Amino acid sequence: MLTSFCSSSKLLKTFNGHTDRVHSIDYSEFDGNQYLCSGSFDKTVRIWDLETSKQVQSFNGHSDYVYCVKFSPYHYHNNSHHVVCSSSYDETIRFWNIKNNQELEIFNGHTDGVVGIEVSSFNGGRYLCSGSFDQTVRLWDIETSKSLHVFNGHANTVWCIDISPLQSNNNKSNSTSVGGNGYTICSGSVDNTIRIWDIETTKQLIVFKGHHNSVLSVKYGSNELGINGGANTILSGSDDFSLRLWDIRSAQQIQVFKGHTNTVRAVEYSPFVVEIGCNSNVICSASFDNTVRFWDIRSNKNELYLMKGNDEDLGMYSLKFLWLKRKNNNERDCGIYLCYGSYKGSIRIWG
Repeated sequence: MLTSFCSSSKLLKTFNGHTDRVHSIDYSEFDGNQYLCSGSFDKTVRIWDLETSKQVQSFNGHSDYVYCVKFSPYHYHNNSHHVVCSSSYDETIRFWNIKNNQELEIFNGHTDGVVGIEVSSFNGGRYLCSGSFDQTVRLWDIETSKSLHVFNGHANTVWCIDISPLQSNNNKSNSTSVGGNGYTICSGSVDNTIRIWDIETTKQLIVFKGHHNSVLSVKYGSNELGINGGANTILSGSDDFSLRLWDIRSAQQIQVFKGHTNTVRAVEYSPFVVEIGCNSNVICSASFDNTVRFWDIRSNKNELYLMKGNDEDLGMYSLKFLWLKRKNNNERDCGIYLCYGSYKGSIRIWG
């Protein structure tokens, strides 16, 4: 799959509208259409129709940089509302109704800019966590609009955040408990550390040390990965130009991947598999060096493949794999696409 993608992929779509770096992108499908949302240092949140490549909405309520955007599955599954939430340097998290072009709600609580946000895969997306320049991680209940807990421990800005993936034995969306099934929050910080927090007990479980500079991206592995214990791994990218893979069970660093010549801004577990003796998953990274690189999850060897962005992009800030449906003779077939947001404001899709 990886060889096929890399050998035949090309630039398919470009979305222009942002006037500054696109710090975050997310994907969702509703009402039979597919959408991207994006957050930018131009202080806007924008919604794009993937089929037409047109901007369908722009929200201008933030008064400062927009750092992160996420579609809200909770609003869609419970109220059939199409909602995106965003975090900003203006110290707020805001929820926007896409169809009505209205701001639904503001979460206030952080005392400095809010950077990374993530919604839970469990409990129907009811919970949201956030990281901030105020050095804290917060857990929020979207249903009640309340801050449930503040996690203290980082010694500098909490730049990136993730919530552990849905466990196969817990698929109930009406549960009233938070955690209780081993769910955790992962946070990466400008203090060079990655920390794991238990949602139920609110205690700090692990501190990962190894990066030599700010940690700018963290991602949990998933149960669906074709590797042993995939859900017990964390992938991170840093201002030290490296990606690192960590094992939660042993609290140890597993691998270091070096090759980028600038900050690694975004990391992802890719949908691709390589066959070298046995199947192994591929990880992916986007950097200020204006490249996307693919790596074998099992080895420290040089990257499997390198994709260069357009020269005018001046670096990549965000990364997302998409499973897009394309119309072909009135039928829909699926393909894997790679989407990134750039320093100059363009959003591009390769496939």
